Amino acid sequence: MPLSIFTALVRNLITLPAAVLRSRVAKDAEVLALRHENAVLRRQIARVRYEPADRIWFAMLSRLVPRERWRQVFAVTPTTLLAWHRQLVARKWTYPQHRCPGRPSTAPTVKQLILRLVKENHTWGHRRIQGELARLGYPIAPSTVWKALHAAGIDPAPRRSGATWRPFLTTQAHGILAADFLHLDTVALKRLYALVFIEHGTRRLHLAGVTAHPTAQWTVQQARNLAMALDRRMDSLRFLLRDRDSKYTSSFDAVFEADDVEILLSPPRAPRANAICERVVGTLRREILDRMLIYNEAHAVAVLTEYIRHYNGHRPHQSRQQLPPDSNEPPALATVTDLRAHGIRRQPVLGGLLNEYRHAA
Repeated sequence: MPLSIFTALVRNLITLPAAVLRSRVAKDAEVLALRHENAVLRRQIARVRYEPADRIWFAMLSRLVPRERWRQVFAVTPTTLLAWHRQLVARKWTYPQHRCPGRPSTAPTVKQLILRLVKENHTWGHRRIQGELARLGYPIAPSTVWKALHAAGIDPAPRRSGATWRPFLTTQAHGILAADFLHLDTVALKRLYALVFIEHGTRRLHLAGVTAHPTAQWTVQQARNLAMALDRRMDSLRFLLRDRDSKYTSSFDAVFEADDVEILLSPPRAPRANAICERVVGTLRREILDRMLIYNEAHAVAVLTEYIRHYNGHRPHQSRQQLPPDSNEPPALATVTDLRAHGIRRQPVLGGLLNEYRHAA
C-alpha cells in the first residue's frame, strides 16, 4: 500500500470521532432551538389542533423518548389523550348505513318531471306546477318545486294576487254566481266581447256567448240560455255578483230573480269586489288570448269552448285542493307514484298551446 494512501486513511480515522461528535452537538443545538421555538409558539397560540397523521407521528416518537421526558417534549395532556379516545369511539359507532336526519331529498325523477313541465309550459309558475304534480300523484310542497327551478337556473313565474273581499266570499262561495265581460281583438282589429259566468263554490266556468255588439237584449238572451243550461243547479245559487255595466238591465236581473237569486252589485270602479271573476278573466288572457290570434267570432267561440273544457275538466285549482271543477273525487292522499313503473303521457290542448298530463295506460 503506498504511503500516501495509508497516511490519508489514518487521517480520516482520526478525524471521524471529531466529526461524529460535532454532528451530535449540532443535533442537540437544533433540538434546543426547536424546543425554544415551540415554547414561543405556544405562548402565542391558544389551542393547537393536530391531524390524525400528527398523532401517529407523536406516538411513534414517544417510543424513543424516556417516559419522564414526555411532559417536556410533547404538548399532550391526559385530557387530550382522553378526547382522542372519545373521537375514535364516536367514529367507530357512527352507523353510516342509516340515513341522515331531516326531510328526504327529492327524487331525481320528480325533478326531471318538474323541468319537463316548465319546458313544455313556459307560463306556469311553481304553484301551478305543484298543482299538476299533485294530480299526477306527487303531492310535494310548492317550496320544493321552487327550489328545483332555482337550482336549475329557471326563474319561476311571479305570484299573482289572490282574491279579496274574503269574509263574504268565504262564507257564501257555494251560493254565488259571478258574471263579467271580457274583450278580445281579432286579426283584423275587430273587437269582440265574451260574457262569462263562474260559480264560486266549484270554480266551474261557463261561456254565455261571444259577439261584436253586446246589446242589452243580447245579454238577456244569454242569461236565459245559461239558466236553462244550469237547470237544477240554479236551486243551489243564492246570489249573482255583477258590476254596474249598462248592458245588465232589469230584464237581465229578472231572469235570475225568477229562480230566487238575489242580485249583488259591486261598488263603482272596484273590480276587486268581483275578484274571482276578474281572476278567471286574467287567466283566460294569460293562458290563451294573449298567446294566439283570433280570426273571427266563430273562432273565438271554438277556442274559448275548448279551453273551458280543459279548465273545468282537468286544470287543478288550489281552492279545491288541486281538483278540477267537474271532479267529484275526494282529494288525493299523500302517496307518491313511482315514475319508473308509471309513465307520464302528454295530451296537447289547442294545438299544443296547453298540455294535459295523465298516467300512461
